[in-house]
Amino acid sequence: MDGREGELVHAFVALADTLVDDYDVVEFAQDLVETCVSLLDVDSAGLMLDDLRGGLQMLASTSEQTRMLELLQIQSDAGPCLQAYRTGQQVLVDDLGSDTGRWPEFASRASAEGFGSVIAIPLRLRSERIGALNLFRRGTGMMTDSDLLVAQALADVATIGILHQRVLTRGALVNSQLQTALNSRVLIEQAKGVLAERQGLDMDQAFVQLRSMARSNNRHLSDTARAVIENPSGAFPDSRSP
Repeated sequence: MDGREGELVHAFVALADTLVDDYDVVEFAQDLVETCVSLLDVDSAGLMLDDLRGGLQMLASTSEQTRMLELLQIQSDAGPCLQAYRTGQQVLVDDLGSDTGRWPEFASRASAEGFGSVIAIPLRLRSERIGALNLFRRGTGMMTDSDLLVAQALADVATIGILHQRVLTRGALVNSQLQTALNSRVLIEQAKGVLAERQGLDMDQAFVQLRSMARSNNRHLSDTARAVIENPSGAFPDSRSP
């Protein structure tokens, strides 16, 4: 099995492999958005997850530009990702420059960042919706129908995995785990800032460095972020240390 079919199988297997008992939802979400950029005709991606209180939180992105666009949607309570989450339907915008009426602030900012089109995919299972996946393209026009099917399938895998974990843990523990995930995201952003200042990197480069450190030391991303913040000297403890 090779070509695109092989890549798809590998991506789905890799995502499924992350759904172990102690999986980190932030890392899972990050793997998902990076997989989308790798497999689909898109240039950047972001993911929002519901906070169980009726709102959305930004959980993962492939670039600082995307992260800021996701936060803008949350702050302004408007944008394609919000619409996909609330309606449970895909939102397809093939030309942000001409489609400025629905979300003028978002469309203007996205265009200024160099994006020409956007696709928002709901994270849904039947009538339940838990978030949305935003896919950004530099050019105008729409993804192919096959890419849209793959995008929705990837979102569905994420939805099933997250809902399965919520069913297993239920109630107050679910709230606690979600808050832990959101707190992890804050730690990651702080660690990116530390690395950016310490090593003269931009925020995207800092995140690449942070993930590389996590993987080479066989640690969760959030644990690595905490270690970076707590070690101002720049030393990072070896994963084999107690």
